[in-house]
Amino acid sequence: MQVSKSVKLLKIYLNEDAKYKGHSLVHAVILKIKELGATGATVYRGIEGFGNHSVIHSAHILDLSEGLPVMIEVIEEEELLETLIPLLKEMVHDGIMTLTDIKVI
Repeated sequence: MQVSKSVKLLKIYLNEDAKYKGHSLVHAVILKIKELGATGATVYRGIEGFGNHSVIHSAHILDLSEGLPVMIEVIEEEELLETLIPLLKEMVHDGIMTLTDIKVI
């Protein structure tokens, strides 16, 4: 990726158990990002959190953790993200997306 004035950071917050057409939404989002030619994406799995339903999901050592928070980050040029975001809006029904201007060093 070449550094430009229009580089942005897209963050997508999801529940790891979320589904899209019967499969993992997280994986479906990663595949869509790759399909559109993004330079890369990273998935982070949270150890604890809650969303708009106020249910706390936590990763305790002795528990089989399910429903943990997941964040996907994509740093990309604005033009690609303008194409990607409407496609993701169709896929992500219970999540949040943020878009921030950044400077890549």
